[in-house]
Amino acid sequence: MSDATVNTAQDCLFCKIISGDIPSRKIDEDEHSYSFLDVAPFHRGHTLVVPKRHLDSVLGEPSAWAEITPAIDRVSRLLVDRLDADGLNLFSSAGAVAGQEVFHLHVHLLPRYADKPGLRELFGPKPMATDSELDAVWRQITE
Repeated sequence: MSDATVNTAQDCLFCKIISGDIPSRKIDEDEHSYSFLDVAPFHRGHTLVVPKRHLDSVLGEPSAWAEITPAIDRVSRLLVDRLDADGLNLFSSAGAVAGQEVFHLHVHLLPRYADKPGLRELFGPKPMATDSELDAVWRQITE
C-alpha cells in the first residue's frame, strides 16, 4: 500500500505512546501489544490495541494480526465485563481512503450499550446489493 501520509516509527504518535514519550491511559500490555483508551472516544471505554513494533496497517505484513489477536481477545472481554457493556464492535482501517488517520496498525474496540446508538444509527442505513452486483464482486474475488 502506498500512502503519502504514511509515517515512520520516529514520528508516529502511537510509537511515542508505547515508548512513554506521550502519556496514555494504558489498559493492557504484553510482549507484542499495547492497549490504551482512545482520547476521542465514540463511546465510553473506546480502546485501541496496537502492535508494539511499527506497522503502518494490517495490509503491510501477514503476521500483523497474529501479534495482536491475543490482546484483542483479552481486552474485548475485559471491557465488556468491567464496563457492563451489552456488546462490542471492533474495526481497523487500512489506508487514508479507509479513514486511517494514524498510520500505525490499530484496532478499535468499542464497548456497546443498549441506550447508545448503534453503527447503523451512526452511519445510516445500508442499501441492499442486487444479485448481479454480488455475483460480479464474488467472481472478481474468487476467480
